[in-house]
Parts: sequence; C-alpha cells; structure tokens
Amino acid sequence: MLSEPRSGRLAAWGNALLGGLVSPDDAVLAVVGDDAVHRVQGLPGESAPVGLTLGLGRLRALGVTGLRVALPAPGHPLGLSGPPEFNARALDAEEAVVAVGAALGLVPEVSEAGPAGDVHVEVVWHCLPVREAPPADVPSLGEAERELAEALREATVVLTRLGVAASGPVAEAALDAYRARAEAGREVLAPGYPPRAVRVLELAQRIALMMDLAVGAGHGGAVAASEMAARTEALRPVERVARRAQVAAYNAYVEEQERRRG
Repeated sequence: MLSEPRSGRLAAWGNALLGGLVSPDDAVLAVVGDDAVHRVQGLPGESAPVGLTLGLGRLRALGVTGLRVALPAPGHPLGLSGPPEFNARALDAEEAVVAVGAALGLVPEVSEAGPAGDVHVEVVWHCLPVREAPPADVPSLGEAERELAEALREATVVLTRLGVAASGPVAEAALDAYRARAEAGREVLAPGYPPRAVRVLELAQRIALMMDLAVGAGHGGAVAASEMAARTEALRPVERVARRAQVAAYNAYVEEQERRRG
C-alpha cells in the first residue's frame, strides 16, 4: 500500500478546497495524480458526467462542507452509514467518499485501457444518496494512534511466529520506494490537516505495507496458497487497525471543523 486510496486523495484535497486553502486547479491536480481523468456522474442537477473541477464546485453549491472517507471490507463496513445500495457499491470498490452537509456519497469506478507501460486510467465517481448517520467504526485520531502502536507490536510477534522476515529483493525495493517518497517531502495529506493526522496516516501506511510484504514473502517470492491464507488470517486484526487509522486520519479535517463549531 504505497499509494493512497483515491477516496483519500479526493477527501483530503476536496476538504482543502472547501476550506479555501488551495485553488481548484491544485486540488484537482492532486486528486487525479497519475490517472488520465476523473469525472463525476449522477450529481443532482447534472444530466451527464462532469469534470472534477465542476463536480467539486457543484457539491459546494449543494451544501457540502466536508468529505469523509470509507474503506470497507467484507464484514467491516468501515466509515459507511447506509443505505444498503450505497454500502454494497462501496464494498465492491473497497472505498468511498461521504459528504458532510448533503446526503450524498461518491464511489469510484476505475477503468484501464492501453498496452502495458502505457495504461490510460479513467475514474468515474458515481454520486449516490447516503443516509445521514454516524459512520461505522471510525476511531478518533488518539484512539487510532494508540491502536497502531499496539498493532505494530502485534505484527512483529505474529511475523516472528510465522517465520516471516518480509525481506528479500522485492521487499527491499518496496521499502526503498517508500523511503524515497518520504525523503522527497511528498504531502501525505492536504493543507489544513493537523500534524497528528499526518503521523497516523504515515504509520498506518507503513504497517499496511508490512502486511502486504509479509503475505507475499517467501522463498524465491513464491508462497503456497495455504500458507498465504494462514498469514492473511493471522494478520487480519492488524490490517483492520491500519484501515481504521487511515480513515481516522483522512477524516481528521472534518472532525476538527466540527469540534470548532461545537
């Protein structure tokens, strides 16, 4: 998990735009990243898909004041509040964005075209009705930070018990890429986010990377299906904590704004 979920980028930079901290062009550039184009389909008042700049402006006009992230998994509707139709679509995509101030949510549909090495990626954000209710199972930043510290210790114990070093050329290359991005001073979150949210997100991403490497680590890069399944099951609680922490970090801007208003 070296790259952010698209829902995380949209929520983070969308929040910065809604807060007047970045320009529309800068926000859209950050959200699109290496993709070719992002569009929004199903916006109230729009009969056809619109570009992301117009889509974000339309959301503001509809009363949206902030954006939250959902990263659901089977049996864990993390960040969702319903209705079932939206939850099912978000679960299929494994991510979604839920608006604050209007009962709307956005689920990405990603399509790829072109030969290897020159893949053209397009993203359509489907705008759907959501239920206005507290999101499921989202911790506070403080809770997430404490859970991550415990998860890191637990992961070390589990990996040692399984005899997994999560090392080798592939693992080292992945870790080197992570360090290079960190040293390059990349913005983990958009302007306006508290430093604690940045710390929590970085640690959650590092733990998620450890999990990915551990599941795939083996002699010569090959792991028997039964062994991979055993590792995945043993590390499931740690993976769950890392996802919860990512959602808490991406949602920190909205939570901070709500505390100030309260």
